[in-house]
Amino acid sequence: MTYHQNISTFISRLGISLLVLLFSWQGAQAQKVFVIEKDSIPLFRGFQLSFDLVGPAMLALGDYGQYEGAFRLNLHDQWFPVIEAGLGKAERHDEVTEIFYKATGPFFRAGIDFNVMRNKHSDNRIFVGVRYALATYKVDLERRDLPDPVWNWDSGFRIDGASCSHHWAEIVFGIDAKIFGPLHLGWNVRYKRRLIHKDSKIGQAWYVPGFGINNSDRIGGNFNVIIDI
Repeated sequence: MTYHQNISTFISRLGISLLVLLFSWQGAQAQKVFVIEKDSIPLFRGFQLSFDLVGPAMLALGDYGQYEGAFRLNLHDQWFPVIEAGLGKAERHDEVTEIFYKATGPFFRAGIDFNVMRNKHSDNRIFVGVRYALATYKVDLERRDLPDPVWNWDSGFRIDGASCSHHWAEIVFGIDAKIFGPLHLGWNVRYKRRLIHKDSKIGQAWYVPGFGINNSDRIGGNFNVIIDI
C-alpha cells in the first residue's frame, strides 16, 4: 500500500467517524426536543359551579332575560366539559301593533372549553369553547279587538301556549379570574348561529330563551360568579 493510499484511507475513515458522531449528536438533541415531560398533576381537578348576573339584570330592567347556571368539569386544568341550563322569560307590549307578547321556557347548552393559558395550572384562565344549545318554550300572543280601518271588522286575536323550539350553536371566548379562595369571577362573549327552529302557526317568535331576540342577537355574553371546587 502506497503512502497516498494510506492518507486516503485515513481521511475516509476519519470522515465516516465524524459523520457517525454528527448523526449520533443530532439524534440525541432530537430526543431531547421531542421528549414530553411527565406532568404530575392528575387528570381530574374538580369542578365549577357558576351563576350568570347579566340575565337577571336584563329581566329586571327590560322586556326579557333569563336565570342561568352552569356545571363545568376540570380535566387537567386544560379541558372543561360544561353543561349550562336556565329559564328564559319575556313580556312585551308593542305600542305600534298593539300586540302583547309573552314567552317562557327552559334552555340547555352542552359543550367544552379549552384553556389557552401557557401556564395551564394557573388560578386564572383564558379559554375558547363551543356549545350546542336547545330551547323549548311556550308563546302567548294577544291583540285586543280593534276595528279594521278599511273593512271595519275586528282585527283582534289571542293565542295561548303555542309550542316552539330553537336549536343553535355558539363559539365562546372568556376569562376566569381568581378573587380569593374558591371564588372566581369571569366573563365571556358568545357568537350564536341558529341551526333548526320550529315557530308557532302565526309566525316567528320575538324572543327565544337563552338565545335572545330572534334573528338579531348574534352576539351575547355572561358575567359569572364561579365557585371552584
